[in-house]
Amino acid sequence: MQFRFAIISDPHIAIPQTIDDVPSRFHLVEVSIPAFEQAIEHLEGLDLDFLLIPGDLTQDGEAENHDWLQQRLKQLPFPAYVVPGNHDVPFPQNRDCYVGLDNFSDYYSHCGYDNPQKLYYTQEIMPGLQLIGLNSNQFDDKGRQIGRLDEEQLEWLEVILPSLKNKQIFVMIHHNVIEHLPKQSQHELGRRYMLENSKDLLKILKKYGVKLIFTGHLHVQDLAYQDGIYEMTTGSLVSYPHPYRIIEGEYENPGELKLTVQSHRVESVPGWEDLSITSRQFLGDRSAFFMSQLLTLPPLNLSKIEAEKYIPSLQYFWADVAGGDGHFDFPEFPPLIRYFFYQFSIFNRPPNAKNVDNNATLLL
Repeated sequence: MQFRFAIISDPHIAIPQTIDDVPSRFHLVEVSIPAFEQAIEHLEGLDLDFLLIPGDLTQDGEAENHDWLQQRLKQLPFPAYVVPGNHDVPFPQNRDCYVGLDNFSDYYSHCGYDNPQKLYYTQEIMPGLQLIGLNSNQFDDKGRQIGRLDEEQLEWLEVILPSLKNKQIFVMIHHNVIEHLPKQSQHELGRRYMLENSKDLLKILKKYGVKLIFTGHLHVQDLAYQDGIYEMTTGSLVSYPHPYRIIEGEYENPGELKLTVQSHRVESVPGWEDLSITSRQFLGDRSAFFMSQLLTLPPLNLSKIEAEKYIPSLQYFWADVAGGDGHFDFPEFPPLIRYFFYQFSIFNRPPNAKNVDNNATLLL
């Protein structure tokens, strides 16, 4: 059996009247709809079997934006499956013009959510292929949003996974479960993109032989690997390099699934003819504060004055991380600092794999 599907992550849909002018943001929601439409136009010509969107569907959970997207997904000639991202459900309950965590599934009953009372689901999306969609958005006792799976979902997985032991299983969740950056779960800048109880989820997935997780949130192209499990995170459609993925699946032997991954980019849209160049520059122009934090926080712990010496050389570092398959070497840096950035070239790669963040072949 052969099949084809696509991934569009973090599209941050924003219809024009909802766009906020936030100087500090790192993504271009101004291009969200034309970029989405361009990607969809490509996908509609491919005889696609399904589409996955692992969260941050909207700019900031505006009901207008959720309504636009859910209506657009209904028009597709193939099914789309979604999970909520942190931007999609900014509050526990519906508030003013914003969608709350409690009614997210009401908008996407045609995108996997067959039970309006649950924010997680499982669907057989192809014969022998099961998708599990999880909600990684929770709120602490002070109302602050955190990335975590609640006990209800963990217990549900222990019940549902044994019944799926003869199927290939895809898991889709917004927050990263496997680290995509060096010491991501320990670093102040990377930790907020990780699932707080990722170890609990990984333990369950490994127990039942799940081998592939799809995530978003981080806005980078990356394929990570840990203890026999792959995690594919896909960059944001509104941030450099404006990627989306097309994946061909084929069962070569009983129980063995071959996935061939190809990444594509939205290079330009009306009004943004040099989108790729402009958005890389956009990230570079806003990188100084982020790079200063990276240099002054552990493990480097440089002083702000020391950090300033290296910031100009790192202007496009994050843009190149986001692009995937980057090789980072700054021979002019002192050895410890040079090695710190070099680690981003090789971290958590699958065995014997090179240049796999954008295009890869996986055997599950």
